Amino acid sequence: MRRQRNVKIVATLGPASDSYDMIRALHEAGADVFRLNMSHGTQDEIREKHRIIRQVERDLDSPIAILADLQGPKLRVGDFANSAEELEDGAPFRFDLDKTLGDASRVCLPHPEIFEALNPGATLLVNDGKIRLKVEKCGPDFADCSVIAGGTISNHKGVNVPDVVLPLAALSEKDRSDLEFACQLGVDWLALSFVQRAKDVHEGRALADGRAAILSKIEKPAAVEAFNEILDASDGIMVARGDLGVELPVSAVPPIQKRMVRKCRAAAKPVIVATQMLESMIESPMPTRAEVSDVATAIYEGTDAIMLSAESAAGQYPVEAIQTMDKVAIEVEADPTYTQIISSSRSAKGNSVADAIVAAAREIAEKTEIKAICCFTQSGTTALLTARERPGVPIIAMTSLKGTARRLCLSWGCNCVMTAELERFKGAVVNAARAARSRGFADESDQIVVTAGVPFNVPGTTNILRVAPCDERLINNTDPE
Repeated sequence: MRRQRNVKIVATLGPASDSYDMIRALHEAGADVFRLNMSHGTQDEIREKHRIIRQVERDLDSPIAILADLQGPKLRVGDFANSAEELEDGAPFRFDLDKTLGDASRVCLPHPEIFEALNPGATLLVNDGKIRLKVEKCGPDFADCSVIAGGTISNHKGVNVPDVVLPLAALSEKDRSDLEFACQLGVDWLALSFVQRAKDVHEGRALADGRAAILSKIEKPAAVEAFNEILDASDGIMVARGDLGVELPVSAVPPIQKRMVRKCRAAAKPVIVATQMLESMIESPMPTRAEVSDVATAIYEGTDAIMLSAESAAGQYPVEAIQTMDKVAIEVEADPTYTQIISSSRSAKGNSVADAIVAAAREIAEKTEIKAICCFTQSGTTALLTARERPGVPIIAMTSLKGTARRLCLSWGCNCVMTAELERFKGAVVNAARAARSRGFADESDQIVVTAGVPFNVPGTTNILRVAPCDERLINNTDPE
């Protein structure tokens, strides 16, 4: 299914979008990737959503990527005798390991790892940062705090500790179970929550064992500090702005987002900008102007994908939210300023033959009347390198591996087409021309650029480029060798 834009759209599935008709409507409206949130729903419910997505994929003959988002460890307070208490500014409050029901002076925080890491002066945030406390004194089983910003604290509210690296694994026992379940289902991407260091990514990759690509969610200050190492260890990145905005000053999030998008692009790894992009559309059929501007900004920055969370999972207007993102993307990418920004932010990276081939393909396409760049890829690397160039013509990523086609649905500009395994470059050129013609990227009088690696079916061998016509002689495979 050809899109009229390059940036991809990720839609989270939930109660508002769990039927065949709705999932198909979301894909037809513009969703390229479906996110399965492992924090919500049983494994049986996740399995059913996965089954429906694959059915839609078959019915529409359109590759779809599935992203399983692991919950990560959840830090929460215990129970209160009155279910909730009001904390006043300046009041003392204690967190401890005592399981006695809490009151206005204390509550259980059943996470000894937090107390091990705390130091006087550290900050504790409760209920998405609405309540802020400063640690005055602490030990292995308690933290005496003063309330900096008060509010209502109630049973099982979440706790954030922005000032320290917690000695917690990114994968809980639930996550390990969900990871194995998702890999057996056959998801294409695994999103790791609570990543603080590259070690967390390596652990997830070892458990996945090549069955899914690894995407790291950047939602902790420690992850921002270790971003370069995390990026090196990951196949992709999600800028999870909601949690970042809790643990960091909200004013710091936009420049962090911009830096991460640029670094991901330079590394030829897809990046998703996520959280609250069209939040008002949970209840309204129309977004706010600020939300539209936020979506547009991410696209101008060159992100690979933009994501909907509750808007498509639980909102009243999931299809309209997808359509809004689609329209904004088309409008932005048609703006000459977008082309200028993307071109000016392009930087030469790498000195391999493959780097040179994709750079040459982009330059040829921009200086001539080339209609598309068609790259044959097994692992997906050639398509990722081509996407890094952000060419001004469509990218047709051709592969014989269904898993590769699905994973590339997350990458900027990649139109994924399945093809048979090939032995000769001539066959690749013929198949490329046929795909360009049949999918409306070119007609008989047009030319395309074809890149591939010889010998075929060997990852990492991109070493050949040809400008090919799309005329009937080639389509009918009568072009001389």
